[in-house]
Amino acid sequence: MEYRSGTIGRVIAVRFDHSEDFFAGLKEIILREQIESGWFQIIGAFAQAGTVIGPREPVVPPDPVWKEVDSVCEVLETGSVHLDQGEPKIHLHAALGNHGETLTGCVRKDTRVYLTLELLLFELKGLGASRPWNEQGGFSRLEFKYTKAQIEER
Repeated sequence: MEYRSGTIGRVIAVRFDHSEDFFAGLKEIILREQIESGWFQIIGAFAQAGTVIGPREPVVPPDPVWKEVDSVCEVLETGSVHLDQGEPKIHLHAALGNHGETLTGCVRKDTRVYLTLELLLFELKGLGASRPWNEQGGFSRLEFKYTKAQIEER
């Protein structure tokens, strides 16, 4: 285990509208507002979402099982973002519900908003965090770029 402590910077409220690409919009905000690290909460609905619902087998690196959600679903989501070489790396887990059936997974691509989606983004300051690709694990893993002393110097 490794950890850093930091503080909450800005809080950004966002409304996404019908048929917008959620991931593209979130990345645009992160880059425009120069968010290095953040945590976010989402409520609303998707019309589609490419979701990983688990590994095929419990091995490392994992072989992801994909579920393409292509019908309207209510969503309750939480996620984090950390830059890796200037690129926002988003990690988003969600419960997606439709007519009483719920799918839980890691939403990764092909997101389209249905009606509206609300997001609260909390900027996290002083973590010195990144999410580079971890070859051994087979996924982008949270890493800390600086020691605690280096962060204090900044």
